[in-house]
Amino acid sequence: MTKENIDNTNTKIALITGGSRGLGHNTALSLARKGVDVIITYHANQAEADTTVAAIGKLGRNAAALQLDTGAIKTFPDFAARLKAALKDNRGASRFDYLVNNAGIGISKPFAETTEADFDLMMNINLKGVYFLTQTLLPLIADGGRIVNLSSGLARFSMPGYSAYGATKGAIEVLTHFLAKELGPRQIAVNTVAPGAIETDFGGGYIRDNAGINREVANLTALGRVGVPDDIGPMIASLLSEDNRWINGQRIEVSGGIFV
Repeated sequence: MTKENIDNTNTKIALITGGSRGLGHNTALSLARKGVDVIITYHANQAEADTTVAAIGKLGRNAAALQLDTGAIKTFPDFAARLKAALKDNRGASRFDYLVNNAGIGISKPFAETTEADFDLMMNINLKGVYFLTQTLLPLIADGGRIVNLSSGLARFSMPGYSAYGATKGAIEVLTHFLAKELGPRQIAVNTVAPGAIETDFGGGYIRDNAGINREVANLTALGRVGVPDDIGPMIASLLSEDNRWINGQRIEVSGGIFV
């Protein structure tokens, strides 16, 4: 964790899964700009994670990167122990405030061609991992904290090739309602953010790098363009702020009005 000469009194701490790239990276920087210290997880690319940590440090906040495979549920207790040590060593903290379950995977295949292995991979990362990582980290989340689960516009509308992916994200939205109810006594608010089509490397950069698909999505969107990471990260940072403390158990789509 980077260490700066920072007044950490009452500073919030966020944990963002998959925070080294894409929407997770943007959310990490957006939170840092609001004075939040950030811990990110990364799957395999430590260089990307280190770049994100350095960028957060340049914004004057503390940051750390921890390796985690969000589909490997058996590793979660070890991760919790490493997270606890990182909090204590750098901040003298025993809890963190914001959990952003951002890490996810998308596989585009027709329903008739989706294999059990495809389904299980997305289920383990997009749903089972979110469920059990959140459960494992509950003792480390501060009372009065907040959780944001990432869903997708594809949980509201359908497009060929995304039946399994959309199903996992629909399940995330239902899970969010139950978490909001069960964690309410601890004053932990839980919400879903559902981005629309965004120009990132997600899915191999399918939306970002395919000009024809990009135009098609823009034509279907009320605001007339495809989303970019800067449309999402600042919104999540705002949702986690005190300005939105009374929002709980909600699905918030951030799509520019696609298919309205």
